[in-house]
Amino acid sequence: IAEQYQGIRPAPGYPACPDHTEKGTLWSLLEPETRAGISLTENFAMYPGAAVSGWYFAHPDARYFGTGKIGRDQVHDYAERKGWSLKESERWLAPILGYEPE
Repeated sequence: IAEQYQGIRPAPGYPACPDHTEKGTLWSLLEPETRAGISLTENFAMYPGAAVSGWYFAHPDARYFGTGKIGRDQVHDYAERKGWSLKESERWLAPILGYEPE
């Protein structure tokens, strides 16, 4: 964005939103495959590689943040809310796990 922008642009897969699968939510809302020819791989990588996605929060007080490490209880809660198994959640959240999966 060339103009002065007051806000943040966090993207799935980065510290503020580490779950890459949330790109699926964006895809269902925005339909970038039909509108712009941008697709997702089975691992939620975008194609073409120059594509970007994210959520835009326009507010002068908005600040970036990272989630930090999360515990098994948090991963279990997340798994329930996503309708996933614990193992599936651990797979997608591996970089921020505060424990070693079994």
